[in-house]
Amino acid sequence: MQYMAEAVLIVHSKALHGRWIVQRKIWALPEAGAERPHGLKYSLFCGDAEHCLVRYDNEAGKGDHRHYGDREEPYAFTTLEVLLEDFQADVIRLTQE
Repeated sequence: MQYMAEAVLIVHSKALHGRWIVQRKIWALPEAGAERPHGLKYSLFCGDAEHCLVRYDNEAGKGDHRHYGDREEPYAFTTLEVLLEDFQADVIRLTQE
């Protein structure tokens, strides 16, 4: 019997940035596919229990995209490093109070 390899959690952090929660979860997938050609599954979130300031993710069927509050738009993934930099830049910009 063969077992399918599982995704490996490679980044997991959760911290407060002022009053906002900043959470990063990134998994390396066993193989790249049509929906995730970069071989990563990710969810990057900044907000609180009631508000999403920004979220980057690539859930099945939607591909790479980001949310600004209620607005959703495509995200052009290039590298993991750029993804993390883009997210951090949004966090800093959106949490300045």
